[in-house]
Amino acid sequence: MPTIRLFFLLLLLQLQSPAQEAGQDQEKVQAPERPIIEQIDANQYRIGTVTFDKKSREIRFPAQLNMREGLLEYLLVHQNGKIHEALFRTETSPTNINLAFTLLRYKPSRELYRIPREPGVLSNDFYKEDEATRAAARIAIDVEYTIDGETKRFSVNEWISHGTTGRTMPLTHWVYGGSEFYEGQYVPETTGDLAAIFITNASIINYPGEDNGNDDVWTVFTRRVPPLETNVTLIVSPYKEP
Repeated sequence: MPTIRLFFLLLLLQLQSPAQEAGQDQEKVQAPERPIIEQIDANQYRIGTVTFDKKSREIRFPAQLNMREGLLEYLLVHQNGKIHEALFRTETSPTNINLAFTLLRYKPSRELYRIPREPGVLSNDFYKEDEATRAAARIAIDVEYTIDGETKRFSVNEWISHGTTGRTMPLTHWVYGGSEFYEGQYVPETTGDLAAIFITNASIINYPGEDNGNDDVWTVFTRRVPPLETNVTLIVSPYKEP
């Protein structure tokens, strides 16, 4: 299996990082250790535990079902993150996930991020993005797992319900925002925020639907999810309108 080191990939990652777009001092942004990109076949590549397909633009990585009941603020966190309020957890590197997005030409949209008023304080104003950027950041997230020899695949939205209405989370897109750098560190590596339902600038991905500003609305759709700790694969792909 050929192994290739693409030294310019980290440069691409930095060029597209939201921190630099926001005007932070570039000298303080330190790139993570150079990753190893492994080529699997003509279209597929691997970075650590992340695999991605340059033709379908699909990103896959392993995770575990972390909750079967209760309120959710996150769809996904790193195992060192806020696991008490996340549907899934993963050991996969946030940096590697974000690098896969960059290599597949997903463009981060900051439309759901609040503009900082001062360090550590966010305003009530959101970043403005053009329609092309917004469209390029729209993604679908599916969950795949095997039970009794049968592989099943669902939209992750189907495993989340509204605490008041009891209805399934709408099968809408999620938004790739890319997160931020702070004092030379890629924020998700510190916070573990990977895919948030309750909006946060720290998360790589955020939910754009209604009630994404409430932390006491969305719950696990208990009767639909498999047993706790079930190993799953999370799959990110370009969003297609129904």
